[in-house]
Amino acid sequence: MAGHSKWANIQHRKGKQDAIRSKMFSKLAKEITVAAKMGDPDPDKNPRLRLAVKAAKAQSMPKDVIDRAIKKSQMGDAADYTEIRYEGYGPNGIAVIIEALTDNLNRTASNVRSYFTKSGGNMGQTGSVSHGFDRMGEISYPASVGDADTVMMAALEAGADDVESDEEGHWIYCSVEALSEVSEALEKALGESTESKLIWKPQTTTEVDLETAQKLMKLIDALEEDDDVQTVTHNFDVPEDVAAQL
Repeated sequence: MAGHSKWANIQHRKGKQDAIRSKMFSKLAKEITVAAKMGDPDPDKNPRLRLAVKAAKAQSMPKDVIDRAIKKSQMGDAADYTEIRYEGYGPNGIAVIIEALTDNLNRTASNVRSYFTKSGGNMGQTGSVSHGFDRMGEISYPASVGDADTVMMAALEAGADDVESDEEGHWIYCSVEALSEVSEALEKALGESTESKLIWKPQTTTEVDLETAQKLMKLIDALEEDDDVQTVTHNFDVPEDVAAQL
């Protein structure tokens, strides 16, 4: 499934990246603060914080902003955030998983529910769609790091479970528990990865037509623009001919 890379290209063509840069930095900083508050403020001793810092660096977040987010976790006035997952169905029954960090559960639930309703979808119970996804670690590399066979061999030797490669790059998958270990082994073999994170990987994907894709994009845009929402995952794919019209 290379749908994730095509979707990233569509988002890029829409010009979203620059427009939401400050919002993205805010969400990354929130994850860094929460990770540091829950564990050790030293990334080398805190796997979750290490992943959060890596994700921030992948988005070119300045080092001083990262350091400030870590320091904030040690201050007494740092907000207490709750991790919460929402699940639901978008247009055409497409499964959507939302992960959020919030200091007001009622506000966040109300907002997420309204986004689903406005898109013609509906929010479901926890577990209503996640059974169709696998929770795993994902490590990404640019295509320039090597051909598919080279990356596959390095990934298997590092303890990964699967690799997907296309002209955009390489995506290496492993169990949640092995993410840190596999990531470190791969860095010795292939150099530093573009990103290393926990994801919800759909077991199957559904191709959508132009009208459905446009409705889903509106739903995902609304969710991603919410300050409490950290990640949005779905199980739809956009065929090349449809992507060209978006």
